[in-house]
Amino acid sequence: MRKDWDTYFLDIAFEVAERSTCPRRMVGAVVVKNKRIKGTGYNGSASGLAHCTDEGCIVVNNHCIRTIHAEVNALLECTPEERQGATIYVTDRPCAECSKLIISSGITRVVFARDYHFDYDWFKEAPWVELIHLEREKDK
Repeated sequence: MRKDWDTYFLDIAFEVAERSTCPRRMVGAVVVKNKRIKGTGYNGSASGLAHCTDEGCIVVNNHCIRTIHAEVNALLECTPEERQGATIYVTDRPCAECSKLIISSGITRVVFARDYHFDYDWFKEAPWVELIHLEREKDK
């Protein structure tokens, strides 16, 4: 049976996550507009800086601060026009900080597979952004 588009792009986000350089949480994100990939991102260090896999994580308040989150890296690859009205597919539910950036970026749909603890649900205050939990069989 042929995959639907949401499952297809979410599966690609899981492939992208395999490039993550922070072993604490391997996350992938894909920005899609009109069924075309506009940008991808994974948890990793800023360009030119040491990676967790090389130097270890820097953990503050139980979060690794060495890495840039997958969602941010994916958004940085896109122009504002590419983000406007697009969907971001993420392996894990975006954290509160990434949620605010997604809301501000022009993205109108967020599809994620694995639930993740969040400090505050900014999407409740942004009804113009649709949040979809699409649990994959293999992640249950």
